Amino acid sequence: MDEQRPAHILVVDDDREIRELVGDYLERNGFRVSHAGDGRQMNAVLATRAPVDLIVLDLMLPGEDGLSIFRRLRAESRSPVPVLMLTARSDDVDRIIGLELGADDYLAKPFVPRELVARIRAVLRRVRMLPPSALAESAVRTIRFGDWRLDLLQRNLIDRGGVVTPLGGAEYGLLRLFLDHPQHIFSRDQLLAQLARREFEIEDRSIDLRVSRLRRRLGDHARDPRYIRTVRNEGYVFAQPVSYEA
Repeated sequence: MDEQRPAHILVVDDDREIRELVGDYLERNGFRVSHAGDGRQMNAVLATRAPVDLIVLDLMLPGEDGLSIFRRLRAESRSPVPVLMLTARSDDVDRIIGLELGADDYLAKPFVPRELVARIRAVLRRVRMLPPSALAESAVRTIRFGDWRLDLLQRNLIDRGGVVTPLGGAEYGLLRLFLDHPQHIFSRDQLLAQLARREFEIEDRSIDLRVSRLRRRLGDHARDPRYIRTVRNEGYVFAQPVSYEA
């Protein structure tokens, strides 16, 4: 993404009033905005020469629904556009499925436009930190965060002094999930779904215990953790920026 130009956001929602309100707010905050009311109109925008940096995609669309559109986008593109999904507040299942499929973030309706802007900027920051290869798995060997490095080949955690700590499968999977989605709030159900998708088995009642153990690995203080923070009534969030190295 060219940081010299405004980020181009494509808002896909069948509610014209919502599209216009969101579009106006995003433009006031420095974004370039295109609109689409369904999958067909979205395809028309994506077919133009103007690159889209992020898609705000409503799941409840006429004709082809948002999940189907998202699956198609991921299947058809080698360098997928980041997608932030909009869901009804009661659609927990769709949110979980969307994250399982690889959505970059989600926001429940009704939402505050200011929060949408914050979520979009967070996703775009993560994208800017990726290497030009769009983080192809084979190209990335190390993830850095705070005082630590995670060796993706050996699955070792390495501190500033070079001390190496091997990680178990579920422990590695949980840490990797947080590092792949910094600043994203995960509920316990979403952590379970994501870990199952990545083929790391973990029991529901042990999520909190696993997080507690991972915090101890990272030297997090229980009352004021630096890395994995608890968001009351919502879940957990990885609060540190990350960077990637080949």
